[in-house]
Amino acid sequence: MRLIRLFPDDSKFRFVRWRVLSFPFSAFITVTTVVLFLTVGLNFGIDFTGGTLMEMQAKSGQADLAAVRSTAHSFEVGEVEVQEFGQGGQVSVRFRTQPGGEGAQSALVQKARAAFQNDYEIRRVETVGPRVSGELVQSGTLGVVLSIVSVLVYLWFRFELNLAIGAVIGTLHDIVLTVGFFLITREEFNMTSIAAILTIVGYSLNETVVVFDRTRELLRKYKNIPTEELLDLSINSTMSRTVMTATTTALSLLALVLFGGQAIQGFANVMLFGVLICTYSAIFVSTPMLIYLGVKTSARAAADAKAEADAKAAQVRA
Repeated sequence: MRLIRLFPDDSKFRFVRWRVLSFPFSAFITVTTVVLFLTVGLNFGIDFTGGTLMEMQAKSGQADLAAVRSTAHSFEVGEVEVQEFGQGGQVSVRFRTQPGGEGAQSALVQKARAAFQNDYEIRRVETVGPRVSGELVQSGTLGVVLSIVSVLVYLWFRFELNLAIGAVIGTLHDIVLTVGFFLITREEFNMTSIAAILTIVGYSLNETVVVFDRTRELLRKYKNIPTEELLDLSINSTMSRTVMTATTTALSLLALVLFGGQAIQGFANVMLFGVLICTYSAIFVSTPMLIYLGVKTSARAAADAKAEADAKAAQVRA
C-alpha cells in the first residue's frame, strides 16, 4: 500500500529566501502586539478581574439579549456584559466585583436569579473575589516565566550557543504572537489561556528542535556548503514530518472548535492559532535567523577566519 505524502521527500524549495517577507511581517505583528498591549490591554476574564459569571438557557429556546441587558443594567451595579453563545438561546451575564465584599456579591447573585429564573434556566454561576483574582494573576505570570526559564535551560544544554539563541527567538516570537491573538480578537484571557500559552511553548520548542537537530546533523555531514543552502536542506528534509504533525493536530483542534462547546472553545481557538504560528515560525523565522547568528559549516568557518586573519595582517603591514 502506497504511503500518503503531504510533502515530497525530494523537495528543494528555497524556504530561507522568504525571510525578506517573513521577518518584516513578524516584526510588524510584534510591534503591533506591544502597542496594543500597552494601550488597549487584554480582555481579562473574571479569573483575573474578579466578579460573577452567570450562564443561562432560555426556556423558550430564543434569548432576548436586549431584555436581559436592560434587566441587568437595572440592578445599577456598574458595568455588565451580556453575550449570546453557542446555539439555542444560551446567554452569559458578567457582573464586575461589587463593593461590600462577598455579601454584596451574593446578594447580587440572588437578585439576578430572581429576575431571570422565570424565563431562563440558570446553568452556571461562578464568583471570583478580587483577592483570589490577584493571586491567580501572580500564579499565572509565575508559571509562564518559569516555563520560559526552563526552556532556556533545556536549550542551553541541548544545542550550541547560536542554535540555542535561534530556538529562544522562535519561542518568544510565538508567545508574543499568541498574546497578539488575544489582543486582536478580544478573546477572554483567563486561566485556561495560561494553559494554552504553556502548551504552545512546548509545541513551538518541539517544532524548532526537529529542524535544528537536522541542521546540526548536516553541519557535521557537509563541510563546505553555503549556509542558506544547508538550512533549506534542513527544512525540506523535515518538512514531511512537520506538515503531518501540524495537519493532524490542527484537524483535532478544529473538531474541538466546531463541536467542543463553549467551555473549551476559547482554549481550542488559541491552540489552533498556536499550531499554525509555531509551524510558520519554525520554517520562516527561527531557521533563517541562524544565518545572522553565524551558523556555518566547519570548512567555511575556517576559510572565513583565515580571510579575516589575512586582512588584519595586511592592515598591520600597511
